[in-house]
Amino acid sequence: MAILLADVGGTNARLAMARNGGIDRDTVTRFRGDDYATFDDVVRQFLQEQDQPRISAVCVAVAGPVSGGRARLTNRDWDFDEDRLARLADADRVRLINDLTALGYATPVLGGDGLATLRPAPAGRARNGQGLVVNLGTGFNVCAVRSLPGGGVAALEAEEGHTRLPVHIHQRLLEAVGQGAITGFSSTEELFAGRGLSRLHAALTGTPPMRSEGIDAAAAAGEAAAGATYDLFVELVGLLCRELALRFMPLDGMFLAGSVARSIAVRMERFEAAFLSEPYMRHIPENTPVFLIRDDMAALHGCLAALS
Repeated sequence: MAILLADVGGTNARLAMARNGGIDRDTVTRFRGDDYATFDDVVRQFLQEQDQPRISAVCVAVAGPVSGGRARLTNRDWDFDEDRLARLADADRVRLINDLTALGYATPVLGGDGLATLRPAPAGRARNGQGLVVNLGTGFNVCAVRSLPGGGVAALEAEEGHTRLPVHIHQRLLEAVGQGAITGFSSTEELFAGRGLSRLHAALTGTPPMRSEGIDAAAAAGEAAAGATYDLFVELVGLLCRELALRFMPLDGMFLAGSVARSIAVRMERFEAAFLSEPYMRHIPENTPVFLIRDDMAALHGCLAALS
């Protein structure tokens, strides 16, 4: 008997089998979304490659909202249905979860090379069994995590990316880009996802938008304009994370994830200055360690934990 796990994004889907309580790394397979019309086709291909194993359970992490046992990718025309997947895999149990929820479930098992400490906190601090995953990538969202008395965690769904910007972040952005350019940053996701970094650079420089990867490369090469964009962006991320620290009190750790998070990890001095910039309730961010999730299999580990 095996468990089928999947981490499905807009570009790629990563599938694996779990046996005897752990992921069989020899089975981890990446599929390009452009090569398949539906996720069901991906599952059929994977099961065929694995010699049609007997599946006891399925858990799929989806980069999109999940409700009522159904989901749809935000950036690809794939839909998911628990009942349909149960028939396809001949599984007794199927669970669809959001990809951020999967990262939340994974936090207790992350470590080693898969987790980098960006900002330590005092070892003797009070802890409360609460954590927070903050994803800065193609989109933006968070997942609050709460340790349970019997072991494991509860991972809570949210749509933080669709909230409005906090007033002081809006004001700082207004000072930097002016009234005429601020209309493109109406929500938290519009500023803090990859496209937000791209739009911020365009607003600051008066040039056409370029991909966030290009801005990162230009900043690393010493280009002044790209460096200035990153300086401001990292400051804004630090201000936002301070707000999130007070909102969720993740004294067991704030876990940054996503491609944009990885790109700011080398700029933590500016992040920390903004993170600790307000004296009011400063003890909360001071006592919140900040980590970077580097494990590409983190969502698969979370899928396995979600079934336990």
